[in-house]
Amino acid sequence: MTSGEKTGWVLDALSVGDVSAAHHYHSLLDRDRLSVLGSLDPEILARATDLIKTSRETEFRKSEARSLEIAWGAVRTPVYLVDERLIEENMRVLRYVKDRTGCRILHALKAYASFATFGVMTPYLDGVCASGLYEARLGREEFGKEVHTFGAAYKKDEIRGILKYSDFIIFNSFHQAAMYADRARGMGRSTGIRVNPGHSEIATAMYNPCAPCSRLGVLHDTFAREFPAHVRKIDGLHFHAMCEQNSDVLERILRSFEELYGPYLNGLAWVNFGGGHHITRPDYDIEKLIALIDGFQSTYGAQVYLEPGEASVYDCGVLISTVIDVVKNDIDIAILDTSAEAHMPDVLLMPYRPDVIGSAGPGIKEYTFRLAGPSCLAGDVIGDYSFDEPLERGDRLVFTDMALYSIVKNTTFNGIGLPDIAVIRKNGDLDVVKRFGYKDYRNRQS
Repeated sequence: MTSGEKTGWVLDALSVGDVSAAHHYHSLLDRDRLSVLGSLDPEILARATDLIKTSRETEFRKSEARSLEIAWGAVRTPVYLVDERLIEENMRVLRYVKDRTGCRILHALKAYASFATFGVMTPYLDGVCASGLYEARLGREEFGKEVHTFGAAYKKDEIRGILKYSDFIIFNSFHQAAMYADRARGMGRSTGIRVNPGHSEIATAMYNPCAPCSRLGVLHDTFAREFPAHVRKIDGLHFHAMCEQNSDVLERILRSFEELYGPYLNGLAWVNFGGGHHITRPDYDIEKLIALIDGFQSTYGAQVYLEPGEASVYDCGVLISTVIDVVKNDIDIAILDTSAEAHMPDVLLMPYRPDVIGSAGPGIKEYTFRLAGPSCLAGDVIGDYSFDEPLERGDRLVFTDMALYSIVKNTTFNGIGLPDIAVIRKNGDLDVVKRFGYKDYRNRQS
């Protein structure tokens, strides 16, 4: 089948809602995908979005069996297991948003920085966003595309390296812009200011960048007073006010942002909508996101950037653990070789209760156990779960959605060993890409 014939077939298949059309759409060349989308009316475009999402879900439904098979095999635990095929499915959804809107999408390294899988991400995304020198360098050396860096404040002895590795640098105050913007622009870097958009709907204050007294983002009154003196040094604006949220939240944030900053957008090259967009979640409203981006770019003529982190690897990894012992203190307690404190710190920090394959909430199935870690921290507890059969020493448990914010945030508290990192490659091979040992613990101490 020639390229033209394949494009025509995909166009026809999308028009009639053929579920196989999504897979073939993803395989088209860039120009052919854009040609297909340009030929569809709004109703069929919405249908295409549903097919893209359905295609992703079909692949994800297969992943549980793969994870369980590996968990009960010879793999050493604890181990983070990341599936390249699932990451690529998420990448395809993100690229579809790019195809529809012309926006640019970055991966947020703060959520996931396991470069062993960057090979399946780089063909789809435009680069990464970093929070400082080390992330910027990792992005440049391992991802190899655009690097956008935002820091709450830049140290004088690190700015040279940050500018070396970054293409875009975003300042958190006009004072920092006054210190470094000329130098950055002299090196050909694009410069921006992070602003407080004046609206957020994040319930947990620790994760809310727009909470009262937040240090993140210039407030509107300060911006209105100081921007005119720095306008020639600023190429774009950045805001970030979301966390694991849908596009209806972005709509309300944008309304506030435009009311506050719309008068200043004329002549700016770009606006970064930040992260927290759960674009690859099954219930995410992609059509609304596309409409918001299209409307904004049409109104202001500025390039829109998104920088999701979780969406890149949402549901793409698990943490496999072994039951070391079972004790009783009013309730049955399974002590695992996996620690909430050391290996999945957001369980305690957010807090939240991760899913375990084959389990249910406490009391729903016949046997309820509290799952706890091996550390000396009394609160090293993952949560209460119920199972069809009682847990026994040596059983394997699989915690889902553990690629994001676990590997990047884990610690060696109590001298507990870090989990291995393993990747299911696209061809099905299991590749243990990293094993940690005593030296990793020792070298972090002195």
